[in-house]
Amino acid sequence: QVQVVESGGGLVQRGGSLRLSCAASGISFGRYGAAWYRQAPGYQREWVASLAVGGATRYADSVQGRFAISRDMVKNTVSLQMNSLKPEDTAVYYCNAGPLGESGDTRKYWGQGTQVTVSS
Repeated sequence: QVQVVESGGGLVQRGGSLRLSCAASGISFGRYGAAWYRQAPGYQREWVASLAVGGATRYADSVQGRFAISRDMVKNTVSLQMNSLKPEDTAVYYCNAGPLGESGDTRKYWGQGTQVTVSS
């Protein structure tokens, strides 16, 4: 059974930093890529960053230069380092992992999300 669990969210002031972590059991980040998404109240879920199985990374324009996605294949975790946080980064952040889902747009497995709140 696959399980994906995020951690590391919290409350931080504008300009601060947080590091989110995604731990998976039942799948390997060495075999599949991963991505982070976020959803703010009243908005649709949006893609934030992706890490391909080969190591290539991509970022949404809104976080480019501030966020960094990485993985630890020994611990089987994927992290999202978030720097220079802004109030508009406030959202629930979700880890998306495993093989591609039926739609082909996202991966098959989602975590429960972790709340990030940036105060002004």
